[in-house]
Amino acid sequence: MAEDALDDIEGVGDGPEKKRISGKRLIIFGAILLLVLIGGGVGAAFMLGLFGGQEPPPAEEGAAAQPAPPPPPSSQRAFFFEVPDLIVNLNTSGRKSTFLKIKIALELESPQDVDRINDVLPRIVDNFQVYLRELRVDDLNGSAGMYRLREELLRRVNIAARPVKVRDVLFKEMLVQ
Repeated sequence: MAEDALDDIEGVGDGPEKKRISGKRLIIFGAILLLVLIGGGVGAAFMLGLFGGQEPPPAEEGAAAQPAPPPPPSSQRAFFFEVPDLIVNLNTSGRKSTFLKIKIALELESPQDVDRINDVLPRIVDNFQVYLRELRVDDLNGSAGMYRLREELLRRVNIAARPVKVRDVLFKEMLVQ
């Protein structure tokens, strides 16, 4: 009986027998690995544009050899006028006040227009404040809200500064609190 127990104990440490991978499985795993590597290489080549038929982007040396674009003619040169900072109370239905602080620059066509803008600046600021006080926070959300605000301010400044033509209204800072 003691010998049987010794045989059982000797067999415990051996563990499971090691299985060999058959030749068919080895070939299948090798083929899958090969396909993954080839697919990755082809994908990388397409990402780099090797098969696209397009010319590669010019090297830095070629880019430096190209002449710089000519400066815009003086008639297309932009002049900027800074409007004083505006702080307005937005239209809210609740008791809590919401404020808008905005910094605006106006793009003008010529330096002579600056004098005319300075002459009518109180009218421009008044037009901006009357419009901004009627806005709600929802009116300023997203890029569409910013676009509508820009277009309306541009319309109002061009009416107030007539005959001067303001090209664009640029937002330098906008804070809603």
